[in-house]
Amino acid sequence: PSPPPPSPPPPSPSPPPPRPSPPSPPPRSPPPPPLPLPPPPSPPPSRPPSTLPSPPPSRLRDLSVELGSARDFAILAKAGVSTVPNSDITGDVGVSPIAQGALTGFSLTLDSSGKFATSTQVTGKMYAADFAATTPAKMTQAVSDMEAAYTDAAGRVDPDFVNLHSGLLGGKTLAPGLYKYGIGVGFSADCTLHGTETDTWIIQIAGTLSMAANAKIILSGGARAENIVWVVAGASFFGANSHFEGNILGATSAVFITGSSINGRVLVQTAVTLQSTTVVKPV
Repeated sequence: PSPPPPSPPPPSPSPPPPRPSPPSPPPRSPPPPPLPLPPPPSPPPSRPPSTLPSPPPSRLRDLSVELGSARDFAILAKAGVSTVPNSDITGDVGVSPIAQGALTGFSLTLDSSGKFATSTQVTGKMYAADFAATTPAKMTQAVSDMEAAYTDAAGRVDPDFVNLHSGLLGGKTLAPGLYKYGIGVGFSADCTLHGTETDTWIIQIAGTLSMAANAKIILSGGARAENIVWVVAGASFFGANSHFEGNILGATSAVFITGSSINGRVLVQTAVTLQSTTVVKPV
């Protein structure tokens, strides 16, 4: 008999089902727009320009004027000192080469030494060229030192300011320095000198110096009358109730009207006239 037919091969295994695809990621949102940059900070407000006519620092210098023995006096004059009472003077008063008769209105009381006199209007001593020795020599030296100081201060060169404000200084502020005026100088209102206690001023005036009634020189920042020198070729005039600061070196006269005052020295080469005036010599 014939052999049996071969068995059919077993069926091939079925392929595994395809794996499902992973889910697609959600679409990304576009990035947010960048935040706007903050505006740049505003610049600080500009400072107003200074009203001080300050010279460059390199120009600031010591302008001290040596007064010699003239510094001992609140008032020193060659041709006389008169007062309409009552004035109030703190410091010594002297005249030379003129004699004691040129000290008028003071009701002098001669000291027993004969070297000086006193007055109820003066907190200090009063000297004249005809008082007893050693007063004549003292007064000759003081006047000589006053004249030398005037020559020194008037002759300083290389000014920081020339004819500043055309000599009209009411309402102005003056920084330390050397001022030269070929004209007169006037104060119709207050004027401020601003500086430290060591700063110095010389104001050279070829004409007259005039203070209106009630006008004042004001010191600020520590400025001191001792360090201010006004060199005046013409006459100096101080109106009623005006106030002045500094040392006056005058080639001619100084006239003070009722109620005027000065914190400083009055050192002039002719005469001084006072009308109920207050004079205080700086310490």
